[in-house]
Amino acid sequence: MLPSITFLDLETTGATPLKDRITEIALVRFDDGVETARWQTLVNPQMGIPPFIQSLTGINNAMVEHAPAFSEVASQLLAFLEGTVLAAHNVRFDYGFLKTEFKRMGINFQPKVLCTVKLSRLLYPAHFSHGIDAIVARHNIEGLARHRAMGDVEAILRMLADARRQLGESVIEAAAQKLMASPVLPPHIDVNLIGELPETPGVYQFYGENDSPLYIGKGSNMRARVLSHFSSERATGRDKRLVQEIKRLEWVPTAGELSAVILESRLIRERAPVYNRQMRRERQLCSWLLDPSAQPMVRLVDEDDIDPSQMDRMFGTFKNRHQATEAMRKIAQKNRLCLKTLGLENDGDGACLAYQLKRCKGVCCGHESAEIHGLRLQQALIAHKLKAWPFVGKIGIEEYSLENDIRQIHVFEHWVYLGVADSDDSLQALSTQITTLKFDLDTYKLLVKVLAQKKTRVLNLPF
Repeated sequence: MLPSITFLDLETTGATPLKDRITEIALVRFDDGVETARWQTLVNPQMGIPPFIQSLTGINNAMVEHAPAFSEVASQLLAFLEGTVLAAHNVRFDYGFLKTEFKRMGINFQPKVLCTVKLSRLLYPAHFSHGIDAIVARHNIEGLARHRAMGDVEAILRMLADARRQLGESVIEAAAQKLMASPVLPPHIDVNLIGELPETPGVYQFYGENDSPLYIGKGSNMRARVLSHFSSERATGRDKRLVQEIKRLEWVPTAGELSAVILESRLIRERAPVYNRQMRRERQLCSWLLDPSAQPMVRLVDEDDIDPSQMDRMFGTFKNRHQATEAMRKIAQKNRLCLKTLGLENDGDGACLAYQLKRCKGVCCGHESAEIHGLRLQQALIAHKLKAWPFVGKIGIEEYSLENDIRQIHVFEHWVYLGVADSDDSLQALSTQITTLKFDLDTYKLLVKVLAQKKTRVLNLPF
């Protein structure tokens, strides 16, 4: 399939490389299509194995008590992996653990990798699932020790053996080459610098001539995201121009995806990169404010005049006043509301034209009370209502990355972003500072989405 490839699988105490450790390693190496090495070993993780993991893998604390530590097998493992492509099912998982273990020893581990999940998808696109269990069932594989390292390696090898018989060696080789295709970097980009990019969440920035900002982007895996810009599959003229103009890049790691989104948005607004046009906001945003005691009961409010503390009386976000007015007209016509009473038409005294056409229930001429008309208006607007702030005061949303040991708390009040804290002192300052709240639609939409996620950690401030 490739001149040299090593299929590897790990068992671990959990899913997080910085917190969990390896308990078993198994690999099979092929050179020029011939198996040249087969090796497996238990590894003492130097920590307890959780009961769930013990029941899943069958590896218990007693089994690894006298097994070698990773540092004791590291040189042997490096010898097996020298000059070969590391292949694994969901290779990012196994590579992440190996990279972390080698980093603890002061070794920079950066092999070429191949994901056999992606390979399975290319070879068998008609199938939905490509996990080990699905592969075992699909290829009628029996007699394997599932959730043990060598058993999982054997499952992948048997899948590839079936693929050779069913599809042919050339199809497998073409799929592997496609996955292994290296992006072409511009001559001014240092290959070693790309290698230093972390595989963690963060924001990256491309610069052109005279250090002018070209593009600012984000990614949950910055290295993969940056490399995607240089992929041959990015064939649009815009992407090609961007790649040709890049002279320098830099990056900022973050605690998570929310932190990356917020930082990306702020940097784009501050630096206005030429290739981020699609993220530039419309500056005429407006919304309808409902005031039952006023006449008319609704009025348009521009973004700069929106009071975030009155979000429970705001309806819709529109790019301009014309769009907002047309939307309100459609709501009125659908619900037989009076355009004259809403202040959208001026028909003089008496009944409006819509009443004569039986499109208004007559609040304009006393046939419907103002109270009933107001209630019907509020009912009609419910679908467009912006969310009221669901907290008493300020909140913090905490993100922590085990991969890069970064903790960030983003502080909000009435949907307005107040800043980020990375220490107790800065959090205390943000919690107590008095700030003029200025509504921002991008922040509102982002926060609504984040708060709906169960994994979001919210802190009520001050605390």
